Formats: sequence, C-alpha cells, structure tokens
Amino acid sequence: MTDTLHTDLLRLAREAAHRAGELLRDGRPADLAVAATKSSPIDVVTEMDLAAEKLITDLISGHRPDDGFLGEEGASSEGTSGIRWVIDPLDGTVNYLYGLPTWAVSIAAELDGETVVGVVAAPMRGETYGAVRGGGAWAADARGRERVLACRPAPPLDQALVSTGFNYVTEVRSHQAEVAARLIPKLRDIRRSGSAAVDLCDVAAGRLDGYYERGLNAWDFAAGDLIAREAGALTGGRPGERPSRDLTVAGTPGVFEPLQRLLEDFGAWHD
Repeated sequence: MTDTLHTDLLRLAREAAHRAGELLRDGRPADLAVAATKSSPIDVVTEMDLAAEKLITDLISGHRPDDGFLGEEGASSEGTSGIRWVIDPLDGTVNYLYGLPTWAVSIAAELDGETVVGVVAAPMRGETYGAVRGGGAWAADARGRERVLACRPAPPLDQALVSTGFNYVTEVRSHQAEVAARLIPKLRDIRRSGSAAVDLCDVAAGRLDGYYERGLNAWDFAAGDLIAREAGALTGGRPGERPSRDLTVAGTPGVFEPLQRLLEDFGAWHD
C-alpha cells in the first residue's frame, strides 16, 4: 500500500512540477513586475509565483481533495488524509525577475510529518530531480532520460566547493557575509546560485560538495533535502538537529560534519 501511495504521489508531484515549470518558462511576460514584497522590499513575489502555486494546488486538489498544503505564497490547509504537500512554486524569484536561469519549482509530499517524495524541476536547465524515501534519487533531462544521482566522494574540507545563500533582511545578510568571509579561506571556494532547491540538488548530483544557509522555510528545502539524502549526502541543521530556519546544511559524508562544526563555531545561526 505504501509503495503504491509513494508511486502515486511521485507521479502527481512530477506532473505538477512539469506543468508549473512550463507555465513559468513559457508564460513569463516581458514586462514582469513585482506583485508584492515579503520580509523586506527586496524579498519579492511576482504574479507568476502566484499563478504557479495556484496551478499546482488546483491540480493536486483535483486528484487528492483530502490532502493538506503548505505553500510559500499562502496555500495552507490541514487536510484529513495524513498527506501534506510542501510547495515552493518558484524558488529563485529574484533570479526569475531578472531573467537569470537558476530557478526551480519545488514540491514535496509529507506523510504524517515525514517527507516521502520530493521533486524539483529546473526548466532552464532542462532537468527535473526527484526522490522517494528509501528509493534513491534521480535526475531526468528534457527528453525524460533518467540517471541515478550520487553525491561526490568527499574531498578534504579545504578542497570542498560549497554553496550558500543570503537573507533579504539587511542585518541578517550582513552577518551571513561575515560568516562567509571566515569560511572562504577554509574551502576551495563558495558559490551563490540564488535557489536553495537547486543547490541541494547540485549536492545530490555531485556538482557541489556542500551547501548551507540560514533563514530557509520548509518549502525551500523539503524536496531538495530528501533528494540530497537519497543521493547519499548528509543533511541537518545545527549539530544534532534537523534542517530549520536557524540553519540548513547538506554535504557529502566527510564534508558535512566539519562544515557543520565550523558554522556552529562561527555562529552562522544567529546575529
């Protein structure tokens, strides 16, 4: 029963992510403008974020009317089935607003509070990433050809390529810059893509050795966290904790723990 349920949830997540990705890629207006702001004037929402979330929730509700939702742009319902969908309809909104290609649709399904399915569609890359808990992770190209994902063999930390992101609240971002400045000399280098979901999938795909960020919400990391773990990466928050707004960390075994310790020593989780 559970395997069948997971298969059905994965199929629905893939369809919803694909359709939302097509809408965002092909329907982006030339005069795209900010529809609203969130935590600060530079933390933006566009009309396309809202349209993509509506498409996803309408599609899923049409198939599974008793499920709950948690969405970045306001979708929120408890549901009665034990399934909750955690949705970021457009992760990397500022990239999208500026016409940069690194953005994604992120959809996860939770069963009784545990993430069991995750799908991240990155249309401008022509790639979709996915995982089922206990079933491994994969990536599919634009033609639907799939490959198994596996994180990189762990290098020494000073040879690790690590990605991060920065908050839209000035005071938080300033602190994050101080942490990054202390961290850079201890790594190969740092990257900043602008999409947490894509960064987590890049850890899964072996394109990064590690990733960390403060201030993420569940919809930012739910799908990507599962994909990274199913590809063999380790994920967490502060030592002994799960990913959270305080801190989200992912890395290949051998990079994860020393990176997490440094972030704790540097106070990456607070001002």
